Amino acid sequence: MRISRKDKAPIGRSDGLAPASGMIAHSASLEGHVPAAIIEETGPLPGANRIPNMLLFYATRDGQSRRIAAHIAARLDECGIYAPPQNLADALPAPAALAAAPLIVVVAAVRYGRHLPEAERFFATYGELLARVPFAFVSVNLAARKPGKDTAAGNQYLRKLMARHRLKPALAAAVAGRLDYPHYRWLDRQIIRFIMKMTGGPTDPQSCVEFTAWQAVDEIAARIAEIMAMGLSGCGRSLKRTML
Repeated sequence: MRISRKDKAPIGRSDGLAPASGMIAHSASLEGHVPAAIIEETGPLPGANRIPNMLLFYATRDGQSRRIAAHIAARLDECGIYAPPQNLADALPAPAALAAAPLIVVVAAVRYGRHLPEAERFFATYGELLARVPFAFVSVNLAARKPGKDTAAGNQYLRKLMARHRLKPALAAAVAGRLDYPHYRWLDRQIIRFIMKMTGGPTDPQSCVEFTAWQAVDEIAARIAEIMAMGLSGCGRSLKRTML
């Protein structure tokens, strides 16, 4: 298996997370791999018995959206905001919990041109409620690896989902995911190779490339913290939309 140089873990912390100064670190080493061990081996994030300050959900198939959600949660925790990631595939959250939340964040992956079914179901079910509650959305897709495709205006998957469900998030951003051919099932591998060939991406079936820019994820976490601060100060209901 060939591992891209982008897949190396950032140095400076034993837990595999990128080093941070306050909320965001401006080091180029941030564009490294955040291992799944953050959740799978070490268990819940610190403060598991605390009451969440906000709600953070994710939808994933290969684990990268879960890692991104965990990275955001870790950065928020540094600011005193506790938001344990919750898998939308487990169950739809209760409407009362959503309505009472000061902020809702969703991190969802794209597979074959659409966001995962559990994310689509979440937005279809709670679209009207989300019009009344501040929320942020992070779309995880390989198209975002290209310049200009990491914004709401430039990323077609993010733009189409927002139009389809009439969403107006306080924060909308797209982040590139991870290409891991050896991890995919045979049929998925062939389909993704075809998509990569059409879009100028890697097609070697043994390649594994980390496209996630972790510094961009840090910046998203910082914006989420800002939105939380605005909400706690009574400004949350009149937030202007931020399209990264």
